[in-house]
Amino acid sequence: MSTLPTLLAAAEPAAAESSVGTPLLWGVTIGAVLALFALDFLLTRKPHEVSMKEAVAWSSFYIALPLAFGVYIWTQYGGDRGLEYYTGYLVEKSLSVDNLFVFMLLLTAFAVPKELRQRVLLIGVAGALVLRGIFIALGAQLISMFSWTFLLFGVILLVTAVKVLKDAMSHEDQAVDIGSLRSVKVLRRFFPVVEDYRGPNLTVREAGKRALTPLGLVAVAILGTDIVFAVDSVPAVFGITGDAYLVFATNAFALLGLRALYFVLEGALGSLVHLGHGLAAILAFIGVKLVLHWAHGIWPGTPEVPTLASLGVIVGILATVTVTSLLAKRRAEARGESFDEEPLEQVGSEHS
Repeated sequence: MSTLPTLLAAAEPAAAESSVGTPLLWGVTIGAVLALFALDFLLTRKPHEVSMKEAVAWSSFYIALPLAFGVYIWTQYGGDRGLEYYTGYLVEKSLSVDNLFVFMLLLTAFAVPKELRQRVLLIGVAGALVLRGIFIALGAQLISMFSWTFLLFGVILLVTAVKVLKDAMSHEDQAVDIGSLRSVKVLRRFFPVVEDYRGPNLTVREAGKRALTPLGLVAVAILGTDIVFAVDSVPAVFGITGDAYLVFATNAFALLGLRALYFVLEGALGSLVHLGHGLAAILAFIGVKLVLHWAHGIWPGTPEVPTLASLGVIVGILATVTVTSLLAKRRAEARGESFDEEPLEQVGSEHS
């Protein structure tokens, strides 16, 4: 039975974790992120269809960059922080693949021309980073003030895991109905919408009035899904590290390469039929880890999950669902069944 001191302890401020993020490091990191986004916007200024060679080159760059930065964190601040960084990055990169499924649904539903898709993706990534920055600031503040924030984050992840698992096990058609999207409904109340795409323009002047293009609609729809993804991903990485700088860095690096990764994985996404099950398992595992961390602060005898063990579990889950997905695809092809559309019905549908 809980005593009054125990209950009061649950409401006390959590011990703040010292951060590796000095003002200089924060400034350099934010400046580098803004510079990379500016470069991406310049590259997508002229609409063009992205070739596989271009997508692979940029994806390689955006994977090599965070891996190299992790070496810096490891050598400058020790193996524990380096391990937290790499584990957090792996979690965020895994969750970002779920973003790609939803982006694919929306881009297909809006019939976005191939030459405009990278501009829409970049807008979505920029919105996601801004929203996650806000959520990270709020989350860090809550953690520094209240220890029960870890319990709250854990419950959020467990509920999300159940929802993701239900969607992954569902075989119902989850195609996006554009007219039913709340963001689209609201916009159409206030702005006229032209029927055809007008290059990279989000709005145009039509009959003397400012009107939205379909590109503007899909951009807003993607920004709407970014809110849900922020609610999922930020608590997940806080389950790995309490350092707000590392949380921001892992989110930023995972998102920066999302545009290029979309075009690399566009053809391969159909093979990851069990990804939803894997993401549900990862979210549930981190949720339990956060709840145990909260309980340990109240009952010191409660065990906690070390970061190295977390990394092993996450890698194991991802490896398992990749292998089982490929085996499922091979069995389906052997039976002469279509395999291409299944993941779009199963993964990420809770965000659409």
